[in-house]
Amino acid sequence: MSDKQIIVTVSGVDTIGIVAKVTAELAKLEVNIEDIKQTLMQGHFVMFLLGNIEKSKYSFSEIKEGLTNLGTEMGMEIWVQRKEIFDNMHQI
Repeated sequence: MSDKQIIVTVSGVDTIGIVAKVTAELAKLEVNIEDIKQTLMQGHFVMFLLGNIEKSKYSFSEIKEGLTNLGTEMGMEIWVQRKEIFDNMHQI
């Protein structure tokens, strides 16, 4: 299943509407949100999101490009990784 899951990381200065904009883009790209965590650290917004792209008509590359472009528009950093790669990078 992890080959159809992605990890999205969003980071930047906190402003109104970050979650709304990111989740709207994910909906447009037909990505199902399976889990989401966010925090605010001294005015710095950080969000981790687990998404499932199994039912999306868009490729991983198209989804990554759409979210990366959104990050640029918002002045935020948005990283998108396949969950299996993320898991392998964080194994001890």
